[in-house]
Amino acid sequence: MIPVPYRSIINGGLKPGKSFTVRGVVSCNPHRIAFNFRHLLGIAFHYNPRFDENKVVCNSWDGQWGPEEYPAGMPFKAGQPFEIYIFCTDHSFNVCVNGVQVHSYKHRFCSLNGIDVFEVTGDVQINHVEA
Repeated sequence: MIPVPYRSIINGGLKPGKSFTVRGVVSCNPHRIAFNFRHLLGIAFHYNPRFDENKVVCNSWDGQWGPEEYPAGMPFKAGQPFEIYIFCTDHSFNVCVNGVQVHSYKHRFCSLNGIDVFEVTGDVQINHVEA
């Protein structure tokens, strides 16, 4: 079991071709989970399953939140195991959950090498993280 909140340094910053896989189990009575890619002044990519609203919200924060994006559906289920795979390209973060691509989030913060922290917070148990 890996402690949550989980935080790891991305040595040398993010680059196209870099991927992150997290396997775990959603808590039985979840409120929210967040998968964040952070830079010095904010969050380049915030992937936020919200069980209290039954939706996923994607956004960026640079002193204030930008316009929210809403991928279709809720790919996570309370009490159930999951695998999330986030792949960085030149233009976007591509997100797959349990083997299905669920969203492509266009980069708003384009200095990818300045994105140097990956974190997971919220109502989840983590068994495995691979970067």
